[in-house]
Amino acid sequence: MEKYDNYKDSGIEWIGEIPEHWEIVPIKYSLLIPLTDGPHETPELLPDGIPFISAEAIKNDKIDFNKKRGFISIEEHERFSLKYKPQMGDVYMIKSGATTGNLARVQTNEEFNIWSPLAAFRPAPNKTTTDFLFFYMKSSRFFSAIELGWNYGTQQNIGMNVLENLRMVRPTLQEQTAIADYLDRKTTEIDELIADKKRLLELYEEEKTAIINQAVTKGINPEVPTKDSGIEWLGEIPKHWEVLPIKYTANVQTGRTPKIANSDIDFFENGDTNWYTPGDFDGNEILKESKRKIISEAFEKNQVELFPKQSIYLVSIGATLGKVSLSESEASANQQINIISFNKEIVIPHWGYYFIVGNKEMVLNEADYTTLPILNQTKLKNIWIAFPNIDEQKNIIAHVNNELDRLRLKVGNTKKLIDLLTEYRTALISEVVTGKIKVTE
Repeated sequence: MEKYDNYKDSGIEWIGEIPEHWEIVPIKYSLLIPLTDGPHETPELLPDGIPFISAEAIKNDKIDFNKKRGFISIEEHERFSLKYKPQMGDVYMIKSGATTGNLARVQTNEEFNIWSPLAAFRPAPNKTTTDFLFFYMKSSRFFSAIELGWNYGTQQNIGMNVLENLRMVRPTLQEQTAIADYLDRKTTEIDELIADKKRLLELYEEEKTAIINQAVTKGINPEVPTKDSGIEWLGEIPKHWEVLPIKYTANVQTGRTPKIANSDIDFFENGDTNWYTPGDFDGNEILKESKRKIISEAFEKNQVELFPKQSIYLVSIGATLGKVSLSESEASANQQINIISFNKEIVIPHWGYYFIVGNKEMVLNEADYTTLPILNQTKLKNIWIAFPNIDEQKNIIAHVNNELDRLRLKVGNTKKLIDLLTEYRTALISEVVTGKIKVTE
């Protein structure tokens, strides 16, 4: 990569050396109006009106108007606009919460307004361009300065005074335009590569489901005689297999939360037994350590149940309904989870796990969808499961494991490539906007 002819010390550790002819100034000296933010009051949200945007709408470097907080009245919009009115070319940065530092450019002339978690930067046209300011603020060097300026109360945040006094480099306007054009082009290319790799991950996930579904509903011998299972969604199964409702092959229970009120015991203080909630499911086959652990007195006082090793834990309510994993140890769970403990003389736990994974859509179809999707214990017990004898189950499980190991290798390599592309994108932006790499003529 080409370098500039001469460099100077910026005087700022996190920026380092910059081209000799570049300026370095507090960011406020590159703005047309003082740094500002949205109103610090909670407006009345309406079913229609002027879109009202907050932190959740800042996604992937853009404003996602589908994620708007709601609508406000024209009167409130006009009142809020006396302080700040959005304009094409402004740059927003989230200044509080878990996504502090996320950015977006205003790329519309449509009317909308913003809330207080967003800081609004309006570049002065004779000082800096919108796109250069955006990319400079996207750099990892600038983000490290934001992290240094974070305050921590109930959540991370950065003060407006800190933000406006953070230093920025300032090439000539001509250079800024060339730099931003280069980065727009290169980051678009990288983003397309990353998107391709993410689509590949989705295809691998579909292949995984297909492999499992084929194995646990048809077996691995295509020559074996088949019969009608009598279950519409299951279709033909090997002739020698059985098909039964889960309740005849397993004990199905629902987790519980200890009754804290009027108890002189904190059932979670110094606990040593896993007590799972939906937040503990990470998509892996085996459940890891739970975030909260429960004490043995909870079992002794019949506050919760202790479920056997190799039980299957199925999230049965809410947005993550259908997430499923195995627990290798005795454990407990809250009421959002159904626990299936198979009779190992009939169904190997891993067979039951794979059957649910391979037929997830069928499981979801059994749920009731009202205010929250719920798969109650009764419906789960009556879901049909097909299975051969134990020896054949073991052979099929071994086959599935081999196939999934092959897929896991591909998934791992693809994820590594995504990480490398993401790291390259971040490094490229930082090196270009601070002049470590020259991309202008």
